[in-house]
Amino acid sequence: MDSTIPTTEAANDRAHPFRSAERFMLWIVALLGYWAIRIVGRTVRWEVEGWENYRAAEQAGKRIIYTVWHGRIFPAIYFWRDRGIVIMTSRHKDGEYITRVIRRFGYGAARGSSSRGGKRALVVMIRQLRGNKDVGFTIDGPRGPRYVAKPGAVWIASKTGNAIFPFHISAEKKWVLPSWDHFLIPKPFTRARVLMAPPIYVKPGASEQELEEAQRLLQQVLDEIRLRGDSHWDGDKTQ
Repeated sequence: MDSTIPTTEAANDRAHPFRSAERFMLWIVALLGYWAIRIVGRTVRWEVEGWENYRAAEQAGKRIIYTVWHGRIFPAIYFWRDRGIVIMTSRHKDGEYITRVIRRFGYGAARGSSSRGGKRALVVMIRQLRGNKDVGFTIDGPRGPRYVAKPGAVWIASKTGNAIFPFHISAEKKWVLPSWDHFLIPKPFTRARVLMAPPIYVKPGASEQELEEAQRLLQQVLDEIRLRGDSHWDGDKTQ
Protein backbone atom coordinates (compact mmCIF):
# COMPACT_ATOMS: atom_id res chain seq x y z
CA MET A 1 0.00 0.00 0.00
CA ASP A 2 1.12 3.59 -0.62
CA SER A 3 3.52 4.73 2.08
CA THR A 4 1.75 8.10 2.29
CA ILE A 5 -1.33 6.55 3.89
CA PRO A 6 -1.56 8.14 7.36
CA THR A 7 -0.02 6.48 10.39
CA THR A 8 -3.20 7.14 12.39
CA GLU A 9 -4.83 4.41 10.31
CA ALA A 10 -2.47 1.84 11.80
CA ALA A 11 -3.15 3.22 15.26
CA ASN A 12 -6.86 2.88 14.72
CA ASP A 13 -6.39 -0.72 13.62
CA ARG A 14 -4.42 -1.54 16.77
CA ALA A 15 -7.26 -0.14 18.88
CA HIS A 16 -9.37 -3.12 17.82
CA PRO A 17 -7.36 -6.32 18.36
CA PHE A 18 -8.88 -9.56 17.11
CA ARG A 19 -8.47 -13.08 18.40
CA SER A 20 -6.59 -15.56 16.22
CA ALA A 21 -9.78 -17.17 14.91
CA GLU A 22 -11.23 -13.76 14.08
CA ARG A 23 -8.07 -12.69 12.28
CA PHE A 24 -8.18 -15.86 10.22
CA MET A 25 -11.82 -15.27 9.27
CA LEU A 26 -11.06 -11.65 8.39
CA TRP A 27 -8.24 -12.81 6.14
CA ILE A 28 -10.41 -15.44 4.44
CA VAL A 29 -13.39 -13.14 3.89
CA ALA A 30 -11.20 -10.28 2.65
CA LEU A 31 -9.41 -12.60 0.24
CA LEU A 32 -12.69 -13.98 -1.10
CA GLY A 33 -14.09 -10.46 -1.40
CA TYR A 34 -11.03 -9.30 -3.31
CA TRP A 35 -11.21 -12.12 -5.85
CA ALA A 36 -14.97 -11.79 -6.24
CA ILE A 37 -14.65 -8.10 -7.08
CA ARG A 38 -11.66 -8.61 -9.36
CA ILE A 39 -13.15 -11.53 -11.31
CA VAL A 40 -16.58 -9.98 -11.73
CA GLY A 41 -15.20 -6.50 -12.39
CA ARG A 42 -13.04 -7.74 -15.26
CA THR A 43 -16.08 -9.19 -17.02
CA VAL A 44 -18.34 -6.15 -16.69
CA ARG A 45 -18.95 -4.05 -19.79
CA TRP A 46 -18.61 -0.51 -18.47
CA GLU A 47 -20.54 2.40 -19.97
CA VAL A 48 -19.58 5.86 -18.70
CA GLU A 49 -21.56 9.08 -18.86
CA GLY A 50 -19.90 12.27 -17.64
CA TRP A 51 -16.14 11.79 -18.01
CA GLU A 52 -16.05 15.50 -18.91
CA ASN A 53 -17.21 16.30 -15.37
CA TYR A 54 -14.33 14.32 -13.91
CA ARG A 55 -11.87 16.05 -16.23
CA ALA A 56 -13.32 19.46 -15.28
CA ALA A 57 -12.33 18.91 -11.66
CA GLU A 58 -8.86 17.77 -12.68
CA GLN A 59 -8.37 20.70 -15.05
CA ALA A 60 -9.41 23.10 -12.29
CA GLY A 61 -6.42 21.82 -10.32
CA LYS A 62 -8.60 20.36 -7.57
CA ARG A 63 -8.33 17.14 -5.64
CA ILE A 64 -11.45 14.99 -5.78
CA ILE A 65 -13.85 14.01 -2.99
CA TYR A 66 -15.69 10.96 -4.38
CA THR A 67 -19.23 10.34 -3.09
CA VAL A 68 -21.31 7.22 -3.79
CA TRP A 69 -24.07 5.31 -2.00
CA HIS A 70 -22.87 2.53 0.30
CA GLY A 71 -24.76 -0.15 -1.62
CA ARG A 72 -22.72 0.47 -4.77
CA ILE A 73 -19.30 -0.02 -3.20
CA PHE A 74 -18.73 -3.43 -4.90
CA PRO A 75 -18.55 -2.08 -8.49
CA ALA A 76 -17.07 1.25 -7.36
CA ILE A 77 -14.04 -0.44 -5.78
CA TYR A 78 -13.16 -2.10 -9.07
CA PHE A 79 -13.91 0.87 -11.31
CA TRP A 80 -11.74 3.39 -9.40
CA ARG A 81 -8.97 0.95 -8.42
CA ASP A 82 -5.24 1.76 -8.26
CA ARG A 83 -5.67 5.53 -7.88
CA GLY A 84 -4.53 5.82 -4.26
CA ILE A 85 -7.91 7.14 -3.11
CA VAL A 86 -8.31 7.28 0.68
CA ILE A 87 -11.73 6.00 1.76
CA MET A 88 -13.46 6.55 5.08
CA THR A 89 -14.35 3.15 6.52
CA SER A 90 -16.15 2.21 9.71
CA ARG A 91 -14.24 1.15 12.83
CA HIS A 92 -16.72 -1.70 13.25
CA LYS A 93 -15.93 -5.21 12.06
CA ASP A 94 -17.65 -4.65 8.70
CA GLY A 95 -15.31 -1.70 8.17
CA GLU A 96 -12.37 -4.01 8.87
CA TYR A 97 -13.52 -6.33 6.07
CA ILE A 98 -13.89 -3.42 3.66
CA THR A 99 -10.53 -1.96 4.63
CA ARG A 100 -8.70 -5.23 3.99
CA VAL A 101 -10.37 -5.58 0.59
CA ILE A 102 -9.81 -2.03 -0.66
CA ARG A 103 -6.13 -2.03 0.31
CA ARG A 104 -5.62 -4.84 -2.20
CA PHE A 105 -7.06 -2.54 -4.89
CA GLY A 106 -4.68 0.31 -4.13
CA TYR A 107 -6.85 2.35 -1.76
CA GLY A 108 -6.01 3.83 1.61
CA ALA A 109 -8.39 3.89 4.59
CA ALA A 110 -9.26 6.54 7.16
CA ARG A 111 -10.95 4.60 9.96
CA GLY A 112 -14.00 6.27 11.45
CA SER A 113 -17.71 6.90 10.97
CA SER A 114 -20.49 9.22 11.98
CA SER A 115 -20.91 7.22 15.18
CA ARG A 116 -17.32 6.51 16.16
CA GLY A 117 -13.99 8.15 15.39
CA GLY A 118 -15.51 10.31 12.67
CA LYS A 119 -13.86 13.60 13.54
CA ARG A 120 -10.41 12.00 13.61
CA ALA A 121 -11.03 10.33 10.25
CA LEU A 122 -12.16 13.63 8.69
CA VAL A 123 -8.97 15.31 9.88
CA VAL A 124 -6.98 12.48 8.29
CA MET A 125 -8.86 12.96 5.02
CA ILE A 126 -8.21 16.72 5.02
CA ARG A 127 -4.52 15.99 5.55
CA GLN A 128 -4.58 13.59 2.60
CA LEU A 129 -6.27 16.16 0.34
CA ARG A 130 -3.63 18.73 1.28
CA GLY A 131 -1.00 16.10 0.47
CA ASN A 132 -2.40 15.74 -3.08
CA LYS A 133 -4.41 12.57 -2.49
CA ASP A 134 -8.05 12.10 -3.45
CA VAL A 135 -10.54 10.85 -0.86
CA GLY A 136 -13.91 9.10 -0.96
CA PHE A 137 -17.09 8.58 1.06
CA THR A 138 -19.81 5.96 0.96
CA ILE A 139 -22.00 8.89 1.73
CA ASP A 140 -24.88 7.14 3.55
CA GLY A 141 -22.67 4.70 5.43
CA PRO A 142 -21.88 2.89 7.54
CA ARG A 143 -25.38 2.22 8.92
CA GLY A 144 -27.74 4.42 6.91
CA PRO A 145 -30.45 5.56 6.57
CA ARG A 146 -30.17 4.37 2.98
CA TYR A 147 -29.82 7.14 0.38
CA VAL A 148 -29.51 9.93 2.95
CA ALA A 149 -26.24 11.80 2.40
CA LYS A 150 -24.19 12.60 5.49
CA PRO A 151 -22.32 15.92 5.80
CA GLY A 152 -18.67 14.80 5.89
CA ALA A 153 -17.93 15.48 2.22
CA VAL A 154 -19.44 18.97 2.32
CA TRP A 155 -17.56 19.79 5.51
CA ILE A 156 -14.13 18.83 4.20
CA ALA A 157 -14.86 20.56 0.88
CA SER A 158 -15.45 23.79 2.82
CA LYS A 159 -12.15 23.31 4.65
CA THR A 160 -10.04 22.55 1.57
CA GLY A 161 -11.74 24.08 -1.48
CA ASN A 162 -11.63 20.75 -3.31
CA ALA A 163 -14.28 19.26 -5.57
CA ILE A 164 -17.09 17.00 -4.38
CA PHE A 165 -17.61 14.46 -7.15
CA PRO A 166 -20.94 12.57 -7.00
CA PHE A 167 -21.20 9.41 -9.07
CA HIS A 168 -23.45 6.37 -9.30
CA ILE A 169 -23.11 2.87 -10.74
CA SER A 170 -26.06 0.77 -11.91
CA ALA A 171 -26.02 -2.69 -13.45
CA GLU A 172 -28.33 -4.33 -15.96
CA LYS A 173 -28.11 -7.75 -14.30
CA LYS A 174 -27.32 -8.00 -10.62
CA TRP A 175 -27.89 -9.55 -7.26
CA VAL A 176 -29.28 -7.23 -4.57
CA LEU A 177 -28.71 -8.37 -1.00
CA PRO A 178 -31.44 -7.94 1.68
CA SER A 179 -29.20 -5.57 3.68
CA TRP A 180 -29.96 -2.04 4.89
CA ASP A 181 -28.10 -0.56 1.89
CA HIS A 182 -29.52 -2.92 -0.79
CA PHE A 183 -25.93 -3.99 -1.53
CA LEU A 184 -25.58 -4.54 -5.28
CA ILE A 185 -23.35 -7.18 -6.90
CA PRO A 186 -23.19 -7.08 -10.70
CA LYS A 187 -23.58 -10.43 -12.41
CA PRO A 188 -20.63 -11.54 -14.56
CA PHE A 189 -20.59 -10.13 -18.10
CA THR A 190 -23.38 -7.66 -17.42
CA ARG A 191 -23.43 -4.07 -18.61
CA ALA A 192 -22.96 -1.37 -15.98
CA ARG A 193 -23.44 2.37 -16.23
CA VAL A 194 -21.25 4.86 -14.38
CA LEU A 195 -22.92 8.28 -14.11
CA MET A 196 -20.58 11.13 -13.15
CA ALA A 197 -22.18 14.41 -12.11
CA PRO A 198 -20.61 17.88 -12.35
CA PRO A 199 -18.35 18.68 -9.38
CA ILE A 200 -19.78 20.61 -6.44
CA TYR A 201 -17.71 23.31 -4.73
CA VAL A 202 -18.08 24.85 -1.29
CA LYS A 203 -16.27 28.11 -0.66
CA PRO A 204 -13.83 28.29 2.26
CA GLY A 205 -15.42 29.79 5.34
CA ALA A 206 -18.93 29.00 4.11
CA SER A 207 -21.73 30.01 6.47
CA GLU A 208 -24.00 27.46 8.10
CA GLN A 209 -26.70 28.32 5.57
CA GLU A 210 -24.29 27.85 2.67
CA LEU A 211 -23.21 24.48 4.05
CA GLU A 212 -26.84 23.41 4.31
CA GLU A 213 -27.48 24.53 0.72
CA ALA A 214 -24.46 22.56 -0.50
CA GLN A 215 -25.69 19.51 1.42
CA ARG A 216 -29.13 19.80 -0.17
CA LEU A 217 -27.54 20.09 -3.62
CA LEU A 218 -25.40 17.01 -3.03
CA GLN A 219 -28.45 15.03 -1.90
CA GLN A 220 -30.42 16.21 -4.93
CA VAL A 221 -27.66 15.29 -7.39
CA LEU A 222 -27.08 11.85 -5.86
CA ASP A 223 -30.82 11.14 -5.95
CA GLU A 224 -31.10 12.26 -9.56
CA ILE A 225 -28.24 10.15 -10.92
CA ARG A 226 -29.40 7.12 -8.90
CA LEU A 227 -32.91 7.29 -10.30
CA ARG A 228 -31.69 7.99 -13.82
CA GLY A 229 -29.05 5.26 -13.72
CA ASP A 230 -31.21 2.54 -12.20
CA SER A 231 -34.24 3.28 -14.40
CA HIS A 232 -32.07 3.03 -17.52
CA TRP A 233 -32.38 -0.76 -17.52
CA ASP A 234 -35.77 -1.98 -18.68
CA GLY A 235 -37.53 -4.02 -16.01
CA ASP A 236 -35.22 -2.83 -13.19
CA LYS A 237 -36.92 -3.81 -9.91
CA THR A 238 -34.19 -3.19 -7.34
CA GLN A 239 -35.46 0.08 -5.90
